[in-house]
Amino acid sequence: MIAGVVSISGAALFSFALLSKVVEKMVSLSVGIMLATSLLHALPEAFESGADIKSLFATLLAGLLAFFLLEKVALLRHSHHHEGDGHHHAHGHDKREAGKSGWMILLGDGMHNFTDGILIAAAFLADPEVGIVTALAIVAHEIPQEIGDFIVLLNAGFSRLRAYVFNLLCSLLAVAGGLLGYFTLDQASGLIPYVLVFASSGFIYIAVSDLMPQMQRRATFRETVPQVFLIGLGVALVVALHAF
Repeated sequence: MIAGVVSISGAALFSFALLSKVVEKMVSLSVGIMLATSLLHALPEAFESGADIKSLFATLLAGLLAFFLLEKVALLRHSHHHEGDGHHHAHGHDKREAGKSGWMILLGDGMHNFTDGILIAAAFLADPEVGIVTALAIVAHEIPQEIGDFIVLLNAGFSRLRAYVFNLLCSLLAVAGGLLGYFTLDQASGLIPYVLVFASSGFIYIAVSDLMPQMQRRATFRETVPQVFLIGLGVALVVALHAF
């Protein structure tokens, strides 16, 4: 619980203090963080676990399709909500439409937190000192990911308080994962690679399907350079923290 609260609070402090005024521009940073976390950390960890490769790829495919269907449901609800309301919604940033990415990122983050709880439990069962170090490492590694999540939630129209509360609730899944790992570690440890892959599929889908298209709408050279720089910065941040 401490690991979840510290990482989320640290990310919230950074996001709200420095990024809330330029949240649309900082979407690029979020893309870099989410893609790097998924492709350079979570997926390699899952595929190096010894789990069946075909099953992991099947989980990745199922995850991408599940998030696609989840987005479809959100879009259908959005269209039904506005049908015949007499208002024009094409201009500007529609928070209800963007909100779908917010709910999807919370689902993916919750799954990721669940696996973190299992990993912390496994480390404490091996050695309490290893457990403490593992928890601290997870805090350090989660902060950039949570910053990315907060950017997405703010961009999706969540208020600061709402974004913080929902992220905090997601962190409770780390407690659930820790309890499950502690009492049923032999069975729960086998789930870790699949949960990691499913969570990663959510991050990849959101980055590629929802956030990158927003960035493509600003296609001038003057706007593209900061986008590329911030994506690279997000990737470098994740790589540096995991190397540490």
